[in-house]
Amino acid sequence: MSHDTTRAPSWPGYREVHRVTTLLRRESVGGMLLVVAAIAAIIWANSPAADSYFALRDFRFGYEPWHLELSVGSWAADGLLAVFFFMVGLELKREIVVGSLRRFETAIVPVTAAFAGVAVPALIYVAIVHTQPSLLAGWAIPTATDIAFAVAVLALVGSHLPGPLRIFLLTLAVVDDLIAIAIIAIFYTTDISLVPLAVFALLVVVYGVIAHRARAWFARNAWGAWVVLLPIGFAAWAFLHASGVHATIAGVALAFTIPVAASKRQPEHHGMDLAEQFEHRFRPLSSGIAVPIFAFFAAGVAVGGGEGVVRALMDPVTIGVVAGLVLGKPVGILLGVRLLTLVTKVRLDPALKWIDLAGVGLLAGIGFTVSLLIAELSFPAGSPHTDDAKIAIMAASLLASVFAASVLLVRNRRYKQLALAEEVDADGDDVPDVYQQPLPDAR
Repeated sequence: MSHDTTRAPSWPGYREVHRVTTLLRRESVGGMLLVVAAIAAIIWANSPAADSYFALRDFRFGYEPWHLELSVGSWAADGLLAVFFFMVGLELKREIVVGSLRRFETAIVPVTAAFAGVAVPALIYVAIVHTQPSLLAGWAIPTATDIAFAVAVLALVGSHLPGPLRIFLLTLAVVDDLIAIAIIAIFYTTDISLVPLAVFALLVVVYGVIAHRARAWFARNAWGAWVVLLPIGFAAWAFLHASGVHATIAGVALAFTIPVAASKRQPEHHGMDLAEQFEHRFRPLSSGIAVPIFAFFAAGVAVGGGEGVVRALMDPVTIGVVAGLVLGKPVGILLGVRLLTLVTKVRLDPALKWIDLAGVGLLAGIGFTVSLLIAELSFPAGSPHTDDAKIAIMAASLLASVFAASVLLVRNRRYKQLALAEEVDADGDDVPDVYQQPLPDAR
């Protein structure tokens, strides 16, 4: 179904802008931009011009009486990343209301996998650093899965993988993000100011009421959200920031107020609900601007040459994060699903094989965006453990990508062979010997 709700504008440059935004909606493009931004930050932070990178990241601006005089890096982490969490919130609500999380029998397997995939990495991290209590604050760093990065890798290597496998990964990653959001709100919030928090809650209600009452108008007028909802959303974000709760949570709270099911009295334009339209409109802003800029300012770590690399590798935080993401994620996911199928009557989708789930489990070890955010929240400002955790996250994400691609490429080739065999058989031709070989069950 086309998402264009109005006649194409005729202003100069529209076609170029439309082409770019369409490109940015591709999952693989968003993942590539994320990687490029992180690599650029690492190179700059370890170049002779490193001082300029850190001067830019630490430059402060904003209105101090409103507690909004922040560094550029903080604006990226607290502000721009709220856009990413807004997109996560829209996906979450759609999955809960009309998607795979709506039905218990389809949701229970990836939901169980997500919780086990959070618990096991955290336990591995704690087991490694338990002799140094000051490092326990980083227990949540290896628990998160980067949905954009993981889905981008799957899109690149999994053209013939079964559809239920992608749904499994998406559901797992969305629930994983929800758990990460809860962890940030509960464990990384210290002093809370109740008055700003109450004002935030009131603004969220106002935001939601307007979104529901004027859903048809917002669906017809793309500029309406920028003029009406954006100022209210920014005010809500600012009050939540002032309350002491991490401000990115505002993105999820606001997204949950956007209507998903089309109104019977006021059907959405072209049959789309408002959440779907917002997700389509703002995806380029999130994947093309917000997340890459955050990655650029979060990933810039001064390694310190060979000695710095050796020191980072010896840090228990580094070992715990890498082990948690690369080993803990797939073990947790497979263990959770296996226990679920053993103690209940729930069974895997017949289209899924255990080796496929192992590949997705490895893919879930890509813990980029949210893991970098939690790393910044885990240790005091200026702590070397923060930089070590970031190095570990990037190294683990690279390893997880390589391991997952190695497994999924092999499986993709097998599914491609099966698809070709079915096409040949459907045409009534003789099936070549190579296609007569049965696929291993790999359960």
